[in-house]
Amino acid sequence: MASLQVSSLISSSSSQKQAMLQAKAAIHVPNFPRAPKLPSLPTTNTLFQELNNGFTHSSSILPVLQDNNDSSNNVNCTCSSKSKATMHQLYAILEAVSDRVEMHHNVGEQRNNWNTLLLNSINMITLTATAMCGMAAASGAAAGAPVLALKLSSALLFSAATGMVVIMNKIQPSQLAEEQRNATRLFKQLEAEIETIIALGNPSKEDVKRSMKKVLALDKAYPLPLLGAMLEKFPQKFEPAVWWPSSKRRTIRFNEKKGEISNNGWDKGLEMEMREVVEVMKKKDVEDYERLGNLVLKINKTLAIAGPLLTGIAAVGSCFVRQGSWASVVPLVAGALATAVNAFEHGGQVGMVAEMYRSTAGFFRKTQDWIQETIEEEIEEREDGELFEMKLALKLGRSLSQLRDLAAKSAYSRIEGTPIDEFASKIF
Repeated sequence: MASLQVSSLISSSSSQKQAMLQAKAAIHVPNFPRAPKLPSLPTTNTLFQELNNGFTHSSSILPVLQDNNDSSNNVNCTCSSKSKATMHQLYAILEAVSDRVEMHHNVGEQRNNWNTLLLNSINMITLTATAMCGMAAASGAAAGAPVLALKLSSALLFSAATGMVVIMNKIQPSQLAEEQRNATRLFKQLEAEIETIIALGNPSKEDVKRSMKKVLALDKAYPLPLLGAMLEKFPQKFEPAVWWPSSKRRTIRFNEKKGEISNNGWDKGLEMEMREVVEVMKKKDVEDYERLGNLVLKINKTLAIAGPLLTGIAAVGSCFVRQGSWASVVPLVAGALATAVNAFEHGGQVGMVAEMYRSTAGFFRKTQDWIQETIEEEIEEREDGELFEMKLALKLGRSLSQLRDLAAKSAYSRIEGTPIDEFASKIF
């Protein structure tokens, strides 16, 4: 029995082994590649020596790198500090310019109110005094005290009107208001220029100096106070307004070695065109506005003298008013004429017209100086030629073709016998 159990166990184990072999044969397991052999790591002593050598080498390079970084940082800090200081200066100038814009605007409105209030007050006083003279002349000698009161009242009113007219004609409120309006406009232009410089970034010391000079020149051209700084309202000769700083001129001609056309758009033709435009402004625009300014100045002087003279005559004549006398006619006529003269001078704002012509003549003078200064600069330092020509055309209210035709006609008028087409081809 025992032998039978052993044989049965052996047969069962052999059958299990065959089943396992068949299962392994049925399952195919892929052969994975062997892992690469890792390099041998250095020992602790070797690693320590390598690290020590590396630190020694890096310690020799570190001071050089630190010196270079320190020098570059110093340069960057210096440049940034300078640019920041320049930017702060421009912002300070911008604040001052903005304050001046507000001040000139407010003062201009105030002086315009002066013109209206003084004119109305003087005309009312003059008309009242004239009416009193008429009432005194119409009253008989029997009236007595009422006639004397009318005479004294009219004489006092005419005298007050004379003093007020003298002061008003001296300061010319309409001209003062026009001066402040021009100052406001020009300070706004300067404010926009400074804002553009700041927006573009990287301002220079020259920008600060130029802005300061422009502010001081405007302050001198259009002062705010009246006493001691007011501009002369009746000069001996009409002069255009000057609100820009003067600059030293230098004569520099076009360098022919650099070619016909430079890198910034300038050539001989454009230079000649600009010179012809300057000549046209000298002979045409500036002379016309100076002539008109002199004419308006003479009219204003005549009216400024006639107004107080008429009210003074009326004040004296009112003392001799009596019924049936031709002396009564003098204060009445003088008072009426004084009212008309004052209304024409200050109601028509003749002083403002004179200031307008002075400012316009100054505009053409400034444009002329701007062109000459640009032409006399080095070619590389000039503004782009096409941009400069476009700005000039916009300032003069012309298109580019009209500006070029103007220059060509001016040149042709000075050079007789040369056809305009041929000469225009030489210019452009």
